[in-house]
Amino acid sequence: MTSTDPTIMQPDPKDFIDLYTTRMPYGKYEGYRLVDLPEPYVVWMANQGFPHGKLGEMLQSVHTIKVNGLEYLFDPLRNK
Repeated sequence: MTSTDPTIMQPDPKDFIDLYTTRMPYGKYEGYRLVDLPEPYVVWMANQGFPHGKLGEMLQSVHTIKVNGLEYLFDPLRNK
């Protein structure tokens, strides 16, 4: 069942793919896909404060996905 209620947010598929393809630009995990960063590292970053801008927003999304056990959402992209 799909909702046509405009107050219900629908995720943007491009943002989802960007989360999968974007790589960490610096630090211990430089070059890792954001979605492949270890959960303890992402939780540590959340406690320290995410960077400002697009990267910070993406890391916040990754944090939400990881702490809620939703990494499986990326499986279809991994299996391509």
